[in-house]
Parts: sequence; C-alpha cells; structure tokens
Amino acid sequence: MWVVLCRRTRQVVAWMWGDRSADTCAMLWSKVPQSYKHAFCYSDLLKAYQKVLDKEQHRACTKQEGQTNHIERFNLTLRQRSGRFVRKSLAFSKNLFMHIVVLRIFLNAYNHDQARKYTVTHPS
Repeated sequence: MWVVLCRRTRQVVAWMWGDRSADTCAMLWSKVPQSYKHAFCYSDLLKAYQKVLDKEQHRACTKQEGQTNHIERFNLTLRQRSGRFVRKSLAFSKNLFMHIVVLRIFLNAYNHDQARKYTVTHPS
C-alpha cells in the first residue's frame, strides 16, 4: 500500500494499492490533487520515487533523519486498528476486494479523526 500524507494535517491525500514499482508510484502520483503537487516531499530510499518524482521537489531520506516519521506512525496506526494488515493474524483475509473495502472505511474514519484533531489544535 502506498500513501501520501499532508504533513500539516496528517490526512491521507492519496493512496494506491500495488507493488513497489515505478508504475505503481506513477499511478499514485496521478491521484495526488493538483494543489499538493507543487509541494516539497520526502520519501524513503525506494528507487521508484526517484524515477517518478521531480528531483527539484523530492528528497529521499533514511528513517534516522525523521522526515518520514509521520508515514511510519500512520503505518503503525493502520496495523494497530485493523488486524487484517498484520501478518499471520486471525483477521487475515485472502480476498483483495475485502482488503480494499476495509482500507477505504479505515481511511475515511482516519481522515475524519485527523480533521477533528487539527481543528481543535488550530482554531480559525
């Protein structure tokens, strides 16, 4: 699973289910809203990012640098809240359709929760 998060609100801006190839990365990038495509972004060292993203606005970095910690936190939250994303769990299903349905439900609830948290901590 590929995810693009807004660094300010921590909401999921775009996501894609697929392998770790440049083709999947390109499909994910096509789902990113135009208003986010001008922003600078950070990623791990996966080569697919370097093939797809503009070098002027992208920086690949290690986990130790801390630039991808919000993505790592999101991945942990996903695994904690949904057993089907933990390997060899009793909640594991082989049905890809059901994985995607549950993922969409989770992402909707997660974004709603993040919006509420952001509104509380950053009143207008």
